[in-house]
Amino acid sequence: MEKNNVTTILLLGFPGLHCFRIVFFLFLLTIYLTTICGNLLVITLVSYSKNLHCPMYFFLTQLTTLDIMVTSDIVPNMLHMVLSNGSSMSLSDCLIQFFFFASSESSECLLLTVMSYDRYLAICHPLHYHSIMSRMLCFIFGVIAWLFSFVITSVQTTNLFHLEFPGSNVIDHFFCELDPIIQLSTSDTSYIETLKIYLCLPVILCPFLIVVVSYGYIVHAILRMQTITRHKAFTTCSSHLTVVSIFFGTLICIYLVPINGKSIGVRKLFSLTYTVVTPLINPIIYCLRNKDIKKAIMTFGR
Repeated sequence: MEKNNVTTILLLGFPGLHCFRIVFFLFLLTIYLTTICGNLLVITLVSYSKNLHCPMYFFLTQLTTLDIMVTSDIVPNMLHMVLSNGSSMSLSDCLIQFFFFASSESSECLLLTVMSYDRYLAICHPLHYHSIMSRMLCFIFGVIAWLFSFVITSVQTTNLFHLEFPGSNVIDHFFCELDPIIQLSTSDTSYIETLKIYLCLPVILCPFLIVVVSYGYIVHAILRMQTITRHKAFTTCSSHLTVVSIFFGTLICIYLVPINGKSIGVRKLFSLTYTVVTPLINPIIYCLRNKDIKKAIMTFGR
């Protein structure tokens, strides 16, 4: 980074909370602790119960790990921000926060795609499921999701480190996201903005389309099941698809919709959805109606 760069980034967070500051702080703290405990519970149960040593739960532990990473990267500083009516961090720390956020969210997009393919095989091709979804293939899928996300995020973060930030150091957001960082720079950012669009295609848009198509086949297969089985499967499938649609939908609105069309308030709301809300509800949605998880909870500690 150049010597004339600002050294400190000021994050405004949620100005104007006033008397609601303590209430909002307690609300966020409750969500954060619930998120960490819920996701750690899933990881512990899958590790403990031999009945959960299968592809679906292997991918679920990867998902919960990513949820812990992204919420721990953002929420603790957000809590400080709410109490202090703003927060500050060094420029380097700001870019590092973006790196961990972006790599975690990118991995989650790819992992949700793999999970939808796993469910597609299990429901639409049950006889071939175990022969296709082997342990080695699961491991390969997991490595690709983490490694690919790490590489593309490293490229984007490296480009950010080469920008000049000699002017304003104020970001009206609760964490260091890509577009607010770019707006601070006086350098030519056209290359980074173009690269962002190209990277969003394999990381957000294509995975979302694959998920929709996979669940389309799953729904078609469910409709041909017996009535009792169909209702249970359709309820579970619809809840999964709802969470995935909210997650991908907010990411698409932030990263693929022109920035001029979004207000600061809308950006913060969407960002809260995929950084705070989704990590909270993922373990609930994927485990609430799951008999295997309930059985593991009942036998845990015996």
